[in-house]
Amino acid sequence: MQFRNHLFDIEYKTVFEFDTKVISIGNLAVGGTGKTPMVEYIVRNFLQKGQHHKITTLSRGYGRKTKGFRLADQSDSAATLGDEPYQMYHKFKDRINVAVGEERVLAIPSILLEHPENDLIILDDAFQHRSVKPNLSICLSTYQKPFYSDYVLPAGRLREARSGVKRADALVFTKCPLDINADEKNVIKNSARKYFGKKPIFFTGIQYDEMTSPYLNRKVKKDIVLVSGIANADPLVQFLERNYTIHHHYNFSDHHFYSANDWNEISLYAQKHQLDIVSTEKDWVKLKALLSANTENIENLFYVPMVVQFLGDENTFQQLLEDSLKDQ
Repeated sequence: MQFRNHLFDIEYKTVFEFDTKVISIGNLAVGGTGKTPMVEYIVRNFLQKGQHHKITTLSRGYGRKTKGFRLADQSDSAATLGDEPYQMYHKFKDRINVAVGEERVLAIPSILLEHPENDLIILDDAFQHRSVKPNLSICLSTYQKPFYSDYVLPAGRLREARSGVKRADALVFTKCPLDINADEKNVIKNSARKYFGKKPIFFTGIQYDEMTSPYLNRKVKKDIVLVSGIANADPLVQFLERNYTIHHHYNFSDHHFYSANDWNEISLYAQKHQLDIVSTEKDWVKLKALLSANTENIENLFYVPMVVQFLGDENTFQQLLEDSLKDQ
């Protein structure tokens, strides 16, 4: 990875720039830093402000059963797009385009060929994809495992050396406690600045909305079974335990694709103990697709929407987004 980065740094390997604006979200570590929620935050930021940007999100489509470039449409599922892109499509399909493609430098021209009006592409998990030069590069690191305390694989979870963070324009520490204080922020900033210099550093936490289901017109029971296939379910468990009793937690690996046997085991347990089933939104879209032939099967299935909450300096971050779309 060091040698590969060196080839880009000395301009031996080609970097492509596009007329359409590009914002890149990524990290140094492998998985679990909250990239997709940050992409959603950025999408919402532009949509809520009423700006008439034509937006496409582009990711590799991790875990999908297809290959190559694919522009999402109503025939797609988590199996054809990957769970997180499908979640994005399910949530924003009437307002943005969602695409997947392993080679971003080839996928972007394909997007523009299909949608020449597109003026913003948001790259999900593209910090190491250096063939495309973004207008704004955002690197994420978790509060629980900050990059400056981690090591390159296999000793740690980093894909590349800590010094790689200097390529980013902004650094965001994610999954912070919502009550993090100024002193702790300063300690983290001082540790990060050894590698990141004086560029802007932000802090975000996870905020969960009320559990919901488009098929059910009632509230969730107090007794539940939890289903999750995410990198770290601890914050979700802690949130739910404040108001609910979790009788069992089916804690699958990140990006788990559910089988009929999985659902049979979960639903039988819930029925036996008269529990509602609660999942993350990422898991819900996969379970919904699995059970779409008979909506009666999901009469007790809810999901918890998760959103990014900035812990100070949100206006500064939003201004960075605005400035990245201006012509230099």
